[in-house]
Amino acid sequence: MPMMARALSPLGGHRREDSGSGPTQPRAPAGPTYQAGTLAGNPLAMTAGVEALKELQKPGTWNALEANSARLVAGLSAAAEEAKVHIVSHRVGTMFTIFFTDQPIVNWATAKAADTKKFGASFRAMLESGVYLAPSQFEAGFMSTARGEAEIESTIAAARQAFAS
Repeated sequence: MPMMARALSPLGGHRREDSGSGPTQPRAPAGPTYQAGTLAGNPLAMTAGVEALKELQKPGTWNALEANSARLVAGLSAAAEEAKVHIVSHRVGTMFTIFFTDQPIVNWATAKAADTKKFGASFRAMLESGVYLAPSQFEAGFMSTARGEAEIESTIAAARQAFAS
């Protein structure tokens, strides 16, 4: 079975003869089938996912989304630099995260060594400014097509205030 079919198999039904990819088979990393997420398989979540994929297939949508992600992360990094706060940012496509450290994040040990208290203080300051980010330094943020230039700029402005405090 192709990898994508195995990855998506928990979203639909299974036949008993699915040769190892059914619901009783081991899940990744012990087995060939990946399944995760609070809403995995939920019909409403599945419909939303399909519609999101349709939207992303429209010409220019992904490129704009990826460019907005890059602009946001660059702005967060610049805000931290202005405040003389050490952060390391990572971004892949539209997913991003920041760590409060001056050391490269290359594995769990280096991620765990980052300053979670500074992250928590920054998270709370951003929340007070109306910006809701993932509440853990070990989670990723995701860019949305609903966020345009104004939202990116207000997020960066909130980060400037959060990092300065």
